[in-house]
Amino acid sequence: MKPPLRIAIVGTGFLARTRARCWAHVHGVPVEFVVAARDVSKAEAFARAHGAVAAMSIEAALADRSLALFDLCVPNRAHRELTERAAAAGKHVLCTKPLTAFWGQGLPADASAEAVAAIARPTMLARALDDAQAMVAACAQRSVRLFYGENWLFAPAIVRAAALGAAAKGAILEMRGWESHSGSHSPYAKDWRHAGGGALLRLGAHPIGAMLWLKRREGLRLRGRATQVVAVTAEIADVTLAARGVACDVATGWNGVENWGTCVLHFDDGSRGVAYGSDTLLGGMQSHLTILASDHRFECALSPVDTLRAYAVRDGAFGSEYMMEKLHGQAGWSTPLPDEDALSGQQGLVQAVATALATGGGCDADGELGAEVVRLVYSAYVSAAEGRRVLIAR
Repeated sequence: MKPPLRIAIVGTGFLARTRARCWAHVHGVPVEFVVAARDVSKAEAFARAHGAVAAMSIEAALADRSLALFDLCVPNRAHRELTERAAAAGKHVLCTKPLTAFWGQGLPADASAEAVAAIARPTMLARALDDAQAMVAACAQRSVRLFYGENWLFAPAIVRAAALGAAAKGAILEMRGWESHSGSHSPYAKDWRHAGGGALLRLGAHPIGAMLWLKRREGLRLRGRATQVVAVTAEIADVTLAARGVACDVATGWNGVENWGTCVLHFDDGSRGVAYGSDTLLGGMQSHLTILASDHRFECALSPVDTLRAYAVRDGAFGSEYMMEKLHGQAGWSTPLPDEDALSGQQGLVQAVATALATGGGCDADGELGAEVVRLVYSAYVSAAEGRRVLIAR
């Protein structure tokens, strides 16, 4: 029997809990996971609650030669540092999205959120992209793999749409994708010093990554080269400013980052993609991708889906049962997701990484895709700040 693939989940927050469920359900590859964190007491509590075989400090995990992969479920500002340290220790890396962000690199450690947010957007673009490219280079130099944690690429609806589209005769003309809910789980998401951006970076990165993946595959199939984005146009805002003095049940208190953002991706074949993210949607999470092609159309629903609908007269009717992300009560009609990890692509992502490491095979969710998403999101921030179409320089 093959020895298990040993994984270190780095972090103990919401995403780490998702990853723990997913690693526990990988099939075809034996897997063991530990949890590592700067606060070992938090790691120990996480291990007891989520089935990790051990808890340790990050330094101990880096020194543990039996660990093959660092699964980074940590704030954006830690991505480059931990990727480079993991690569130097000979470990593969799975880094959650966004691959990198601008959180104040080059500024004093005590710089305020306002000082970080005031940095010119072209500077943000350059520094975030430098970090992304450094992560890719660090892993390449050590001959370890950098996986980009974009779960939309593995969502069953999008995977099936991609297969059907490849069998069709036409080409994608337009894509519209969004992820929306009522506000992030984390207060850090409201602050440039930690998040490096708002809804466009945190939520819009999902449809942007999926669109890049779909057009890359289509371009290779139809023209022998990947279709690329050549320009972006964008708008961002804190739309909750319009709710001053009235009832507001979506998240407020944003510290310079946007809670609504949209961008248009201009592809070099003439097609377009419209991606947006927002923190203004009540009633759960909505994640959706529309694909309009010359001879077909797809509507890819990741959340909600109506394979199961529920009705409750009062909140708490189903006890403590989980319904779906960002749903704040059980009263009335709801759409409890039968398997949120599978439908969102989180399970497929982890399975693909495990299979790639076990077999040496490929994985489309790689560091290059993550770096390109960073390039496009921060180019979108330049566009929004300067009120113009921004050409993509490579």
